[in-house]
Parts: sequence; structure tokens; C-alpha cells
Amino acid sequence: MTVEVTRLTNGMRIATDALTGVESAAVGVWVDVGARDEPAELNGISHLLEHMAFKGTQRRDARMIAQEIEDVGGHVNAYTSREHTAYYARVLKDDVALAIDMLSDILQYSTFHDDELEKERWVVMQEIAQVFDTPDDLIFDLFQERAFPDQPMGRSILGTSEGVKGFSRDALVDFMGRYYTADSMVLAASGAVDHDAVVRLAEEQFSGLPRSNGHVAQPASYTGGAVKRAEDVEQLHLIAGCDGFGFDDAHYYPVQLFTNALGGGMSSRLFQEVREKRGLAYAIYAFHSSFVDGGLFGVYAGCADEDAAEVADVIAEELVRAACGLDAGELERARTQLKAGLLMSRESTAARCEALARQMLIFNRPMPQEEVVEKLDAVDLEAVRACAERLLDKIEPTVATIGPKAGIDQFERFASRLN
Repeated sequence: MTVEVTRLTNGMRIATDALTGVESAAVGVWVDVGARDEPAELNGISHLLEHMAFKGTQRRDARMIAQEIEDVGGHVNAYTSREHTAYYARVLKDDVALAIDMLSDILQYSTFHDDELEKERWVVMQEIAQVFDTPDDLIFDLFQERAFPDQPMGRSILGTSEGVKGFSRDALVDFMGRYYTADSMVLAASGAVDHDAVVRLAEEQFSGLPRSNGHVAQPASYTGGAVKRAEDVEQLHLIAGCDGFGFDDAHYYPVQLFTNALGGGMSSRLFQEVREKRGLAYAIYAFHSSFVDGGLFGVYAGCADEDAAEVADVIAEELVRAACGLDAGELERARTQLKAGLLMSRESTAARCEALARQMLIFNRPMPQEEVVEKLDAVDLEAVRACAERLLDKIEPTVATIGPKAGIDQFERFASRLN
């Protein structure tokens, strides 16, 4: 395994993770822009732009983009997050040049024809409607919005149907020109790749990209509070959580271990108490999402509305108990699970490629797995307890509920149960 990094003269970073004994490669371009970079009137444009990149370029129409990659047995896809947008392909080793050419084409020469834009607006609007029909997806948007109200970090990645309807071709072109610049991009590749060859291809394909004038996303400002949405559905869906920790916070690794011990697997406290012992829910888990200047911690559960009060009590009780009484065995089990997950992911070229790209965007350097393991190994019980206490001492909790009215009213008392 060899990880190498080169910066082109225009500022674009090329990072490769070459592996022996594999026949395929994962290649992608990660752009340092996402939903949190959008002003209110452009909420959802990053996601629409990601869709439109596959709808035709100066050299290829939408069908050719799909066929050229699939003709060689590969695939190409993309996603938008709150902080990044990614375009990636998986191909056999002889087709790396095709993948890079394809990525270069869609990221620099997309035409955004009005007829394709009109069709794709409708597709995205259907995607938004699907979320509203899926309460266990919608609940996360409500939770995020309540945690970070009236700011980009709290808005939906997909945007709104009304907003998407209004995005013009000029708006897409202007947004891409502003944010899709060389120094905001990382081209990452993993698997059967040669670093020097990838750099040469990148120089050929991306050397014309300009540098940015610099942009700073609006800082995330956690507020918290409660939001409830009465719906005629069978289950109550709920998330209770609070402000979390960013990637560079001293509590970043402790909170991963705490979250895993609390609700990260079948042996976790929440799974055992809520599902195994009491049979109150099918789905119950804890999560922590980090971003560059903060994070968000939460517990999700889906239960019958008549069990809402008991589930609320158990979540609050287990949060407090875990913060005060996590034992050495639980910590070691959580550590082993996280380390195993990290090492297992290293067997996937796609996972390695994504991890490398994210490290370059977040830390501006590759982070060897040995370093991550060392940081996890350095976390002791005292560090986890200090992290958990910080979570519970932060600003008021955020509680989001969707479901029958009788059930959602039970969670209004959640904050007082933590005291």
C-alpha cells in the first residue's frame, strides 16, 4: 500500500492509494461545497447540480455518459452532503483513464440544457416528495432543522420543491463557476492505480480549472428545542439529541466510543434495554455526525405511540447512566468494534478512495489507519465520561417527533428527564 499526494499548479490535490493484487480501481472527485454553502434562496442547488452533471456535456449526451462506463463494466455515481459533493466511478484497472476523462467532462463541460433541467427538476421534486412519505427519513431533516434553525446547516440537502422549481440554468452555471474550482477539489483514486499516471491524466484534464477567490461557510450555531409533526402513521418516530463535536475537537474520538457503547450495536445499552429486554422498538440506535465546526449527537427510535413515554424514559435514563457508569468492558467492546469496522473497510477500494478524499478535504493530508487506531487506543474511561458529561451539559436538547399526536406529546418532557 502506498499513499501519495500531489498538488497541481492550479491548487487541485491528487491523492492515490495504490494496492497490489486487485484488478479494479475507485476514482472520484470530491468538491468542498455542500448544502451548508447555499444561501436560503439557493437551498438545494448543490444537489440539483449533482443530478444535472450527468445530463449531458459538450461531447456526451446523458445516454453516452451512462453507456461508456457501463460498456466497460463500471459504474459512475454521485452524492451531496452538507459539506461536500462527490462524483465517483468504479472501473477495471485498464479503464482508469476513461473514468478520469468522464469526471473531467461532467465537472467542466456540462451543458445544462433547458429540457434536461426541466425533467431533472421534476425528478428531484419526486425525491423530495418521497422523503415526506418516509417518516424515518423526514425525522432526520426535522431534527437537523430544529438543532440549527434559520441557517444553512439546518436546511434540507434536497431543498424544497418550490425552490427547485425556480432554479434557472444561469443559477446552476454561476454556482458551479463559483464553487467548482481547482483548490476546492480533490481527485482521489484507490486500487490498481499508478500515482504518476493519475497525476498526468489530471494535469491533462483539469489544468484549466481556475482557483477560487475563497469562500467561508456560515458558522453552524446550535440552538436546540422541540419540534413535532402529527401524522396518521402506525409508528412514532423520534430523535432526541444535542450539540456534538467537530473533527478537530478533543472529544471527537471519545464521542465515537461513547455513541457506539450507548447505541451502536446489538450489545449496546439502548438495544439491549429497549429492544431485547422490553420489546419496545424494532429500531433503536445512537449516532454522532461531525462537521468542520461542530457536530450533532442523537438517539433514534421507532415505537408504538402508546410506548412513547416509556421509550423516552429509557433513552433519558440510559444516557445519564452511560455518562456516569460506562465500564471498562463496554469501552473495550466499543473500541474493538470501531477498529474492526475501520480495518474491514480497508478491503474496499471504494471505501479507501472516499476516506482518502475526505481526509484531504477535512485535514488537508492523508491520515494513516495506524494513526486512527492509535487515537482510539488512547481513549480511556475518564475521557469517555468527560465527553458524555459535556454532551449532557450542552445547550438544551433537540427533540423531533413524527407520529400520532398522543405519542408525540410524550416527548415534550424529555429535556426535564435528563436533569
